[in-house]
Amino acid sequence: MKTLVAGALGECVHVAGVSNFLRLAEQAGWRTIFLGPAVPLEQFLAVARAEKADMVGVSYRLTAETGERLLGEFAEQADELRTAGVRFVFGGTPPVAERARGFGFFERVFAGLESEAEVLTFLKGDQVLAAGEVQYPRSTVERILWKAPFPLLRHHFGLPTMEATEAGIQKIAESGALDVISLGIDQDAQENFFHPERQSLRRKGAGGVPVRSPEDYISLYQAAQRGNYPLLRTYSGTDDFIQLAEMVVATIKNAWCAIPLFWFNRMDGRGPWDLEGSIREHQQVMLWYGEKNIPVELNEPHHWGMRDAPDSVFVVAAFLSAYQARAFGVRDYIAQLMFNSPPGLSDAMDLAKMLAVLRMIEPLAGSGFNIWKQTRTGLLSYPLDITAARAHLVTSVYLQMALHPHIIHIVGHTEADHAATAEDVIEAAGLAQRAIENALQKAPDMTADPLVQQRAADLEEEAGVILAEIHRMGAGHAQDPWIDPQTLARAVTSGVLDAPQLKNNPFARGKIKTRIIAGASVSVDEKGNRIMESARIEQM
Repeated sequence: MKTLVAGALGECVHVAGVSNFLRLAEQAGWRTIFLGPAVPLEQFLAVARAEKADMVGVSYRLTAETGERLLGEFAEQADELRTAGVRFVFGGTPPVAERARGFGFFERVFAGLESEAEVLTFLKGDQVLAAGEVQYPRSTVERILWKAPFPLLRHHFGLPTMEATEAGIQKIAESGALDVISLGIDQDAQENFFHPERQSLRRKGAGGVPVRSPEDYISLYQAAQRGNYPLLRTYSGTDDFIQLAEMVVATIKNAWCAIPLFWFNRMDGRGPWDLEGSIREHQQVMLWYGEKNIPVELNEPHHWGMRDAPDSVFVVAAFLSAYQARAFGVRDYIAQLMFNSPPGLSDAMDLAKMLAVLRMIEPLAGSGFNIWKQTRTGLLSYPLDITAARAHLVTSVYLQMALHPHIIHIVGHTEADHAATAEDVIEAAGLAQRAIENALQKAPDMTADPLVQQRAADLEEEAGVILAEIHRMGAGHAQDPWIDPQTLARAVTSGVLDAPQLKNNPFARGKIKTRIIAGASVSVDEKGNRIMESARIEQM
């Protein structure tokens, strides 16, 4: 175990920052020795020698001029230890930190603007990988475990030109704001990457960056090879699924696959496949990534929530997603939990819905199937007013932390107005990071609310009714109806799985009626009265 000695130098008595630094160092596995306030220079160095310190942390928060003189003396007398391999870091106010950087003596200078996650990253850095390697883990699961207790931060990013997107990725990587950059690819690339004859110049850049070749992906990957070396991931596309998977793994080392179950086809107008055919294709994508031991996320349940489906259908979609992943050989499954979907849910009922999801999928874990929780703010829930949007981002992330997520997918506060710039992404990450740090300081357990617990239990029961009906529909011809494409498609075409906004859809019925009642999205009858899922299915 490595030893860290730290205190406030000279006449400085301000040690709150030192205490916080040592707390984080202990989390990172260091043995720490706190020297206290107003430590004479000679005592600092004597303890460092006696304890065989691997690192010495010096703090000074008084006037810059006095600090500069004192730090100069310290650097001169401590140079022997530095030459022998002892590492020195400094923490203080921005004016003193600026003077400290000028000496070129300290390996790292902290000015109080760094997040706790950034400090923890530094303290873990030399303990993770072998000498000479980049200190940031280059796979999703390794990075999750390494960054704990902080979740990974992820954000979409993609501008209408390659040049702007590359420059933005460079800026985001250098800022250290994100662990994962999700490349926002334009719709033409998602559907027609391998079919130039189907592409249209008029659609170029619509919805994201217009990648048109493997070399474009490589350029985006190279742009991220700096700063904190964020991982990259991208959409699985809506056609040529395996070919596209092979390409993105080869070019950007795709951090994980994101694939729906029922969507990104002719049902939502985002791909050429019919419903049953796309289900089969999506399952094969899961199988392909599972064989490569690359994590898989099913970005499925929130598509129902965004179309005003009842919470029970959201929960069923989440269970079926995890069930598919396990059945098709995925080892590390990323369970996406989108809050605020549909908008109008209360925080209590939203949290209850996510608890119900987790309770239903957690029994699937084990025997080589790991579940990693990823939360996010609802895509459609942001207000247009930018001040209100910032507040919404922070409060939503704080609520999400009640689930102890491994990944937080930040949906930027500019979403209602414009696609996020690099500066927007960095700001959104900073807002989220502060909410995370506050929540990790022993936040109250919001899941313990009896109303939350009761609603979660009710949702488990309601979801069980729907799942039993789907199983019954396929029992006559399918060995496992919950993974049978024909049965799953029939669950949609029959209306067992349905949402109000699917009206006039070529595959779904769109006849279900829902309403927000007491903060929850529930099925209702023609008069607007709440009905149970068993009654709704019977009426069908």
